[in-house]
Amino acid sequence: MPITAQEIELLIRESFPNAKVRVEGDDGAHFSAEVIDESFRGQNRVQQQRAVMKALKGKMDGPQGELHALGLTTKAPD
Repeated sequence: MPITAQEIELLIRESFPNAKVRVEGDDGAHFSAEVIDESFRGQNRVQQQRAVMKALKGKMDGPQGELHALGLTTKAPD
């Protein structure tokens, strides 16, 4: 069953409840997401993106993952 942008956003919000989150994509497999959260302050981009990937709870794991591709932008608020 394909995943939706709304489901991805909900998973991210579970780990980052105060974040500004925007998820786009409607083909069920390819999405882009922007996550802006204060918890990213002082972290490098790899650390930020790993935290978001962890929030997806394995949805991208392996060839059978529900989420095939996610373009991810992360940062702390300005």
